[in-house]
Amino acid sequence: MNKGKSSLKAAIVLLFLLTACTPQPSVSQASTPQQTMLQPSAVFTPEPSPIPSMTPTPTATLEPTEAPVTSLPDPAGYTWAAVLSGLQRPVNLGNAGDGSGRLLILEQRGVIRVVLNDQVLATPFLDIHERVGSSGNEQGLLGIAFHPDFKDNGYFFVDYTDLSGNTTISRFSATVGAPADNQTADPASEQIILQIKQPYPNHNGGQILFGPDGMLWIGMGDGGSQGDPNGNGQSLQTLLGKILRIDVDHGSPYAIPADNPFASGGGLPEIWAYGLRNPWGMKFDPQTGDLYIADAGQDKWEEIDYLPAGFSAIPANFGWNLLEGNHAYKGNPQTPPDHYVAPVFEYDHSQGCVVSGGDIYRGKMLPEFYGVYLFGDYCSGTIWGLVHTGDQGWKAVLLFHTSAQISSFGSDEQGNLYFLDLRGTLYRLELKSTGDIPQNNKDRG
Repeated sequence: MNKGKSSLKAAIVLLFLLTACTPQPSVSQASTPQQTMLQPSAVFTPEPSPIPSMTPTPTATLEPTEAPVTSLPDPAGYTWAAVLSGLQRPVNLGNAGDGSGRLLILEQRGVIRVVLNDQVLATPFLDIHERVGSSGNEQGLLGIAFHPDFKDNGYFFVDYTDLSGNTTISRFSATVGAPADNQTADPASEQIILQIKQPYPNHNGGQILFGPDGMLWIGMGDGGSQGDPNGNGQSLQTLLGKILRIDVDHGSPYAIPADNPFASGGGLPEIWAYGLRNPWGMKFDPQTGDLYIADAGQDKWEEIDYLPAGFSAIPANFGWNLLEGNHAYKGNPQTPPDHYVAPVFEYDHSQGCVVSGGDIYRGKMLPEFYGVYLFGDYCSGTIWGLVHTGDQGWKAVLLFHTSAQISSFGSDEQGNLYFLDLRGTLYRLELKSTGDIPQNNKDRG
């Protein structure tokens, strides 16, 4: 979902006028997979003291079943199967990690739907549409994160745009111990954790997640308009254009982790990383603790950023608005800024226009994909796979062409991988049955 690009404005406005009753997009494998080999290009500036390791705790739930692959499978044997349709502008999905088998799907207007046994339950998990603002195309209910102890405490957190157009991070409570098909959250239980003023109605970010360290991580866009006119991406005196990291189990309403890079000064203490334009899709690998970030670009480049578990070079600076991808932006010098971490993969706008991240496959049904990070492009509907190669480089392969407007990826408790079409359909990556006939739609990327 982007993000202030003038070339996309008309298309995005049209998108949000569409109804949820849409044809299912066709899906085909890429007839000639496009490969890009990238060597590690991240520049890490050493800091006096390393951060604690972000190795997943036992609550990460998924046990290793296969060795991670170092090459991408032939996509001809796989398909994205439509699971259900009729959703209203779905923008995000996840699971509660409580053994219920549910998927929770966020509808942009302010409703969280429950999917159980591939069916949408009639009663929503949470409905806060009356307090969610969506006057801009990138506003609304955008992110959800379940507390690691959700099964016992019922706490979960959401990121939404309020009626004044500002970002609100709030905690809600669900009924502990209720069966999965009857558990709901109380709208009156809201406790506002953090509010961030937004200067424009786009580039809201919206991704929140708990890290393997138990902290709440928050992805914030640069505040909008075009080109980051206020210089928020590189400023350490604003929360915009950042990844934030806070402790919601201590303090009121939260505490600052002592190992945050600016916990003792030099910048706002919530900041963990900076130089982001509009991170739309952040995921921790549940096995390794590595963090993947899909950051939507401006006019030319889309990028995937990566921070390995336990990295010690903080704060990380992803370059915006001095750089777009790994390229100088608007006449800025090519010299990397301080603490620069280069993208591990980028693509130009001949292949799409807005990156939609992304999730790591950790299921048992498709071992060829085990450890692969899959992500897509909202405009072209293409889906790539990204893996580490044996020499610690990276390989990206364009695997699938779809006609979907891909808004998000996510996994269920078994590690099966899904994506959402903003027009209302949920898809799951599956083995192709012998009776399936590929629909060779034209590649628009």
